[in-house]
Amino acid sequence: MLRAVLFLLAACGLGALAGVVWWAVVDLPVFVVGANGGASTSQQGLTQYVAGDAWFSLIGFVVGLGIGFAAWRVFRRIGWPVVPLVIVASAAAALLCWWVGWELGPGPFPPRLADAQDGASVPIELTVRARVAVLVWPFAAVMVVLLGASLGRDDEEPRPLFRKPRRVAPPG
Repeated sequence: MLRAVLFLLAACGLGALAGVVWWAVVDLPVFVVGANGGASTSQQGLTQYVAGDAWFSLIGFVVGLGIGFAAWRVFRRIGWPVVPLVIVASAAAALLCWWVGWELGPGPFPPRLADAQDGASVPIELTVRARVAVLVWPFAAVMVVLLGASLGRDDEEPRPLFRKPRRVAPPG
């Protein structure tokens, strides 16, 4: 039980670190405030909306693989409970990544846009817009566990008592 709690705490720490990475790599699109009070962005700015979620998903896939691999190495002997453990751990890591990224980001967009002067560039908030991106984290973690369970060695299968001797090349 203590190992599971420590594992969850480690996954949460990894999620918080991933939030810092997410904040560092995402280039937020900006809106430029016009003289009439309206704001507009470029075509590239519109594509950067998707980039934030794409980076979140990519980081989540890598972190999820790591969480799944670590869980399989440490907890594979407990059987099926490793699957809910990695789901909870990776989902908690994803939510912490989102929260840390939001906190490090510029904050809510509407009040900053309302307070902006003519000609000011106002970046949007750092958040996950496609909520399904959060599911990438548990998917990657569970994928590792399921592949390890299905392709790995079965500890319950008896091992042969005798193995064939290896052929050794004759000297000379």
